[in-house]
Amino acid sequence: MATDFAVLLHRFLTTYLAGLRGCSPNTITSYRDSFKLLICYFRDEHHIAPDKLTLDLIDATAVTGFVAWLHTSRHNSASTSNQRLAAIDSFFTWLQTQDPARMACCQDILAIPASKHDHLGVAHLSIEHTRHLLALPDRGTRTGRRDATLLATLYDTAARVQELADLTVRDIRVQHPAMAALTGKGRKTRHVPLDANTTTLLAAYLSEHHLDRPGHDEHPLFFNHHRRKLSRGGIAWILSKYHAQASDPTLRRTHLSPHTLRHSRAMHLYDAGVPLPYIRDILGHVDLSTTEIYARASTEAKRKALENLYPDIVNADLAEWNHDSDLLDWLTNL
Repeated sequence: MATDFAVLLHRFLTTYLAGLRGCSPNTITSYRDSFKLLICYFRDEHHIAPDKLTLDLIDATAVTGFVAWLHTSRHNSASTSNQRLAAIDSFFTWLQTQDPARMACCQDILAIPASKHDHLGVAHLSIEHTRHLLALPDRGTRTGRRDATLLATLYDTAARVQELADLTVRDIRVQHPAMAALTGKGRKTRHVPLDANTTTLLAAYLSEHHLDRPGHDEHPLFFNHHRRKLSRGGIAWILSKYHAQASDPTLRRTHLSPHTLRHSRAMHLYDAGVPLPYIRDILGHVDLSTTEIYARASTEAKRKALENLYPDIVNADLAEWNHDSDLLDWLTNL
């Protein structure tokens, strides 16, 4: 017989998230994975089998222990553990309406503070490293041309990896004005302009694979040998393959993921003087404050701003101190 936790979790993921709230499959998958980890925590740390886990066992103390376990045993970052905690919070917020007798316990869990971020800078590539990475695929081969087009599109659109994986032929416009239609969080679609070089690669790619002909609008833009769309893992593997081939040791030592290219594009746009509201729209952020992390992280932009502010106040001219006998005598006697 299913436990009360199993029954209510199933109802939360299906009837509530998928039905009433209309959450995307990716959101539901993220919530599901958070609860899979919670179940594993009880199994591994408290020796409670999944079929014995009940709501009475999940209190504020247990959830606090779960968050600590994410940090110590799984080495999760603050942002990752906060994402897991947010999924649990959402469940217990909903549970209050289903079982008012548990409101006190639910509110104790909701009062658990999020982990503090370590406020590391935004991980991104320099212009030179980005140029080097995007030039690595062998464009003399069919696979290399696909990979070159994929990496260029990932960088140029600043897409999330799932947004890139979900692209179909109809989402790409190579005629002027060239653009890509990306469907992001909350199933919101945004249109991102494409650079002329990326457009050229995409047009050649579509032509080579005969995707520019009628009847292919719903075909995945980037696909594997079985003509199925590439998964997030497949895209990450392609990126890691070329990362390992980089001749620059500094680039090889840099942590690189598809999201790093998204950050890199945003930083390069900001350093080039593109206003933050435009960058926000390209990235698909709801709030401008989210986009402002690139302004805070851009040391190059700060350097340029400081150099442009009354550059003549500080004079860099130096006297020939080694010709000053008084100074030399002073130094000798010091």
